[in-house]
Amino acid sequence: MFKKNVKHLQSDIFGLLASLPKASQKRAKCSEEHQFYKLIFCNIDEDIFSVLYSDVKSRPNSPINAMVSALILQSRKAWTYEQLFDSIQFHILVRLALGLDNLHEMPFSPATLFNFQNRLNDHFVKTGINLLEQVFDSLTQKQLKALKLKTNIQRTDSFLAASNIRSYSRLQLLIEMLIRLYRILSDEDKQKFQQQFKPYVEKTSGQYIYTLKGSDLPHELGKIGTLYHWISQNVSPLYQEHDIFQIFEQVYAEHFTVVNQKVAVKSADQLKSDAIQSPDDLDSTYREKNGKKSRGQAINVTETAHPDNSINLINDIAVNPNNKDDCKVLNKRIDKIVSQTPELDEIHFDGAFGSSDNDIKFEVYGISAIQTAIRGPKPEVDLGIEHVSEAEYIVSCPRQTVKSQLTRKRYKAVFDLSICGQCPLQEKCPTLIQKKGRAYYFTHEDYLRKKRLRAIESIPPERRALRNNVEATVNEFVCKLRKGKLKVRGLFKTAIFAYTMGISINFGRIYRLIQNNPEFANCLRLCLGQIVKEQMARYSKILNSLLCWTHKMLIAA
Repeated sequence: MFKKNVKHLQSDIFGLLASLPKASQKRAKCSEEHQFYKLIFCNIDEDIFSVLYSDVKSRPNSPINAMVSALILQSRKAWTYEQLFDSIQFHILVRLALGLDNLHEMPFSPATLFNFQNRLNDHFVKTGINLLEQVFDSLTQKQLKALKLKTNIQRTDSFLAASNIRSYSRLQLLIEMLIRLYRILSDEDKQKFQQQFKPYVEKTSGQYIYTLKGSDLPHELGKIGTLYHWISQNVSPLYQEHDIFQIFEQVYAEHFTVVNQKVAVKSADQLKSDAIQSPDDLDSTYREKNGKKSRGQAINVTETAHPDNSINLINDIAVNPNNKDDCKVLNKRIDKIVSQTPELDEIHFDGAFGSSDNDIKFEVYGISAIQTAIRGPKPEVDLGIEHVSEAEYIVSCPRQTVKSQLTRKRYKAVFDLSICGQCPLQEKCPTLIQKKGRAYYFTHEDYLRKKRLRAIESIPPERRALRNNVEATVNEFVCKLRKGKLKVRGLFKTAIFAYTMGISINFGRIYRLIQNNPEFANCLRLCLGQIVKEQMARYSKILNSLLCWTHKMLIAA
């Protein structure tokens, strides 16, 4: 049964904070943890999580705001679960951050926190909705409103977050699958199939390939392909319900094919980037970016970027397989970003985010796309296109400007051949030589692309480098990784890291703002408006009950 945690709203006069010396109380109230309690803990909308629990009267849930806050603190401090629970139990400031006013109780057990994350995962699998994303959105909207931040200019970037898995070579992955299969066989089947599995299960996969020569690899892949085919025909039907055999069948289909009843090894070029990288993380995909190889996910971050803002906050986070292009990620997220910040009219990004599909969406929403780099080779002769009316464009080159004509499928601009003949760039010009002149064919999408590539020239020089600072935001995430690797595996757990870190980073910026500019503390009281109302209503109810009881006692006397 779902129950909100409001116990923290009523302070104990003999509680933890009250029992400290006055000097310590003052320091505690100025601490980061106490600000975390006021700005994050008290503003977590617990009703979001009511869908995880039964409507029937039963044992109530553990405090949701405490568990979500604990996950945020864990990401912020890069704690293990053991360090997290030690801090909750013995660290006074951490207990204050979680709304605990005594040293006698724990808000939840380790098993409860793990079960809570399992519930979140199950809900995500069933509905596609990540409830922690909703918490992030809710908190961010309150913070943007309270600080009166301008959201019409934003910037975005992405980074690779490698999964906490072993980097297997192709042959090692195939052998590892054989070892995993053999482990779950019954004792009777292990004895029965010992001859087939024996060469691969007596050593670890790493030890097996260590003794091989490079020239042995094609032969070994062929042998394993034959064994995989035999297992698929003879062993898999007996263990179809086991997850590991379902993974085995997928690996078999990814690496081998059957031609004329013979098993053939697929070439490396035929392997897709979304092929299984490890049996321990089925969500992990492969990507090579800027010379770095990664097996895991990619995290895309969008934040406000107006120069007049006192601080800029992250307002959108997306977690995707790392083999998904940045431009496709942005195309999918732009609708949500606009719904959350409808004032958006300028977005800055690098060359990886530009695409024709995005240009069309930007035009629909009236957003100016500022691209700071060009993906691919730069054209030696760049023709400019200006949109004059619905069916007319003006096309210009370094020597002349002409109006377009509408053809059956495209637009056509014809340049004067006599002028073109004197141009030193004519051999590099993208136009086509025709009888009436040099012709240039283009579409409306071509116009949008050129508009995007030249947009940076239309804004003031001081705004042309706004995108650069998003890399510092990315670094705030990356610095929590260990050599580029997460401490977790799987798409959903990566999402937990991403959203809790996003909340943590925004809180850190707000906390530093308050420390350096105390006047902003009054603005942030708006964030606590609803909590204050609930607290006052609760105290009023207690006071009324006390007055009624006093009145009855006086009458009885």
